[in-house]
Amino acid sequence: MKIAVCVSHVPDTETKVKVGSDGKTIDPAGVNYVLNPYDEFGVEEALKIREKDGGEVVAISLGGDANKETLRKALAMGADKAVLLKGDGERDSYAVAKSIAEYLKSYEPDLILVGKQSIDYDNLQVGGLIAEFLDLPSVSVVVKLEIAGGKITAEREIEGAHEHVEVTLPCVVAAQRGLNEPRYPSLKGIMQAKKKPIEVLDAAPVESRVKVLAMKKPPKKQPGKIVGEGTDAVPELVRLLREEAKVI
Repeated sequence: MKIAVCVSHVPDTETKVKVGSDGKTIDPAGVNYVLNPYDEFGVEEALKIREKDGGEVVAISLGGDANKETLRKALAMGADKAVLLKGDGERDSYAVAKSIAEYLKSYEPDLILVGKQSIDYDNLQVGGLIAEFLDLPSVSVVVKLEIAGGKITAEREIEGAHEHVEVTLPCVVAAQRGLNEPRYPSLKGIMQAKKKPIEVLDAAPVESRVKVLAMKKPPKKQPGKIVGEGTDAVPELVRLLREEAKVI
């Protein structure tokens, strides 16, 4: 089985974001980048499937040379090979998905795994768009996955419940937290990852449909206000909610 895992190179969640000098992107100075946490679930699931049924796991990332760091993490976890689709500059979800889909047409995987979203833009669009461009079925927010007889049975989260669906391979699966517990790369895996080559290809040129006009931090929260204690404070609280906060 050929399994493709799409991985994003994203700022660490502990990053203190600063707007760059262009006013449209974040300032990369001092920012630590990591493998997108949701994509880690995708990598782990691919490795578990390979260990059970055999096959090949290839990690794919679109971006600049810095993305090699993220691909090395996937290789250290156990991926067989990695592909960097070289494409500098900002791309929206449509352009990212279209470029990845163009590569996947030639690779022809049996299963494509992605994280349900990246933690930087949180658009939750790339997995579904890849499936659309390749005319494949897709299942999102998956928390359990089983493969048998050329089909997958997936359990996915929906509002207030879980849903069980069955689709035929090939397909696209978007991993949700709870699907598995990603392994830590072993020392042996880290050393082997340094020796594994990363194939670098030019990403298919695709024009973004969305343009960032400006980026700015949200306004600082106003300090809290204590209006009194007990029931005697209720009238003043109601007045402030109505006249100042204007929420009632």
